[in-house]
Amino acid sequence: MKILLAYGRSGLEVELPDEFEVIRPVHVPGLKDEAGAIRCALRQPIGAPSLHSLVKPGDRVVVAHSDITRATPNDRLLPPLLAELEQAGVRREDITLLCALGAHRKQTEAETRALLGEAIVERYCCLQHDGSDDAALVSLGQTKFGHPVRLNRLLVEADFKILTGFIEPHLYAGFSGGPKCVLPGLAGAESVLSNHGVDMISHPNARWGITEGNPLWEEMMDMALRIDRVFLLNVALNRAREITAVFAGDLCIAHREGCEFVRRHAMVKVEQPFDVVITTNSGYPLDQNLYQGAKGMSAAAQIVRQGGAILLVAACEDGLPGESNYARLLERAGSLQGVRDMLSQPGFSEMDQWGVQVQAQVQSKADVYVYSGCLSEEEIGKALLIPCRDLEEALLSLPARYGKRVCVLPEGPQVIAYV
Repeated sequence: MKILLAYGRSGLEVELPDEFEVIRPVHVPGLKDEAGAIRCALRQPIGAPSLHSLVKPGDRVVVAHSDITRATPNDRLLPPLLAELEQAGVRREDITLLCALGAHRKQTEAETRALLGEAIVERYCCLQHDGSDDAALVSLGQTKFGHPVRLNRLLVEADFKILTGFIEPHLYAGFSGGPKCVLPGLAGAESVLSNHGVDMISHPNARWGITEGNPLWEEMMDMALRIDRVFLLNVALNRAREITAVFAGDLCIAHREGCEFVRRHAMVKVEQPFDVVITTNSGYPLDQNLYQGAKGMSAAAQIVRQGGAILLVAACEDGLPGESNYARLLERAGSLQGVRDMLSQPGFSEMDQWGVQVQAQVQSKADVYVYSGCLSEEEIGKALLIPCRDLEEALLSLPARYGKRVCVLPEGPQVIAYV
């Protein structure tokens, strides 16, 4: 059988043996009128009055949005939102679009235009968060875990805040969207570090599909609720990146409803673990680098047997990336045991440590192979992973070596299978 794997910008078609099991999320058709559905959600939100009644002329409004590494359809999501704000009497010059970069690199001008669309960039003030700029951050105390709370000053001081994004299963926050736009998106670097710390990532509830009782998600929500006049606009997507549902309104209630919608379509039960799991990282934009590949690896790890094998198929057109601390930490550790020793050091806390930690958790369960047209064997080896240069050959040799019970996740972490 032929299967199109979500790989890079256009996908990768492969021929698979018929006995391989293929697991996809339940297909939900895209909305016929996306803009109309967004307007309807803004006028009849979940757990809140209409957006039109909440904002007023003279309000300084910040619209927070995700960056180029996320699949949020900002160029389709933002125009109806901005039109609704202007119809409510909010002046264009009082609206700021703020990119919730978290700990990611700053975007180029070309990337911002591709992300938001030329018309939005030309008409509105578009800024990017910098979690290391002390002057651009405001302290809001500590969380119940004793972690510092510093958030973007523009966000905190705005009269009205709109958090946008899309909801999908997340490997240690349970689900994306909702409060993740604030932490890590618009938080200080030290807040990101503490929220993504070794002990937090190690918590048994810090995993796919769990929010309540998950310390990372609960801290994210705690920080988001410390700012007032907040409105949520999240969407769900199908594999074609079409909007399938819109969740607008109260941050807690609308996000909870969105998570349940996604859970019903994205989480699939299997009867027993597999010997080999072939996965992707959902294609572009999520598979731009190997650091993000922890998501695809972790999705596969949920259903691979102890001692089995995972094959990650990811384009990684942006490399590891080489300038990231993820690459430096792996090079410093030098081996999987070196990673464990590094993470176990008292007080260890460094940016991008969480990606290394999740990767090590997966590798403690299974051998991880990587197929990438943009990474060399040397680069994959430096990331402490096993290079796979011939995909067709691997599809034959891995079952022969590890066992014939094989599963394929063509959309990677867009579907979370569990035993």
